[in-house]
Amino acid sequence: MEEGNSQNQIQRSDIGEENTQTLESNRITDQHLLQFLDSTDDYLTQMDSLSMMLRQGWFELASARYSMGASRVSSAMLDLNSHSAATSVQVSEDVDSGVRKARFALCKWGSSDNVKQGFGEAKLGDDSLQLRHRSSSPFSESTEKASPQNGAPLIVDDQIQKERSKSLSVFGTLVSPKLRTAQLSFETALEKLVEIANARSTMLSTFDQVNKKLEET
Repeated sequence: MEEGNSQNQIQRSDIGEENTQTLESNRITDQHLLQFLDSTDDYLTQMDSLSMMLRQGWFELASARYSMGASRVSSAMLDLNSHSAATSVQVSEDVDSGVRKARFALCKWGSSDNVKQGFGEAKLGDDSLQLRHRSSSPFSESTEKASPQNGAPLIVDDQIQKERSKSLSVFGTLVSPKLRTAQLSFETALEKLVEIANARSTMLSTFDQVNKKLEET
């Protein structure tokens, strides 16, 4: 009898351990699935926001062309010579999140400081991803004024403004305010594209995690 009771206890212990492992595996699978749904929702939201930004940008560009004249705002005014890119995208591998995925950061107007800032903002946005997160406005300020507390001068912002004015100088000295607004709209849309690339990278990596868990079960 004692041997039979001992065997029953061992079997119950094994069953309990298996149930615990199954519950833990299901919990991890559910967590990956929720992350995938969150990243998919974020990706679709960002795509919708990008569409709104582009529509607004084209509308403002059309308004500028109407006020300045078609001869001044046309592709014939663009400088088609080879020159260095004012804005570029830097790609690296994100290993801090525990999931291998590509991380994209925007370098605006050739500033390496903007790359570091872009990485920080992208990482913060990825960590605070929520299913019901909605942006209150599709447009955000392209540059933020530095506060006196952090000691950062406004030189960077002034340089960006000079670069923006320089890029619009091909259309003449005096340009329509609508043209400047259109420039900001397309610049913001470019930032949104990088956010979309990061959201898609997160979505694909979490999808792979879900598939791996399903294959293990």
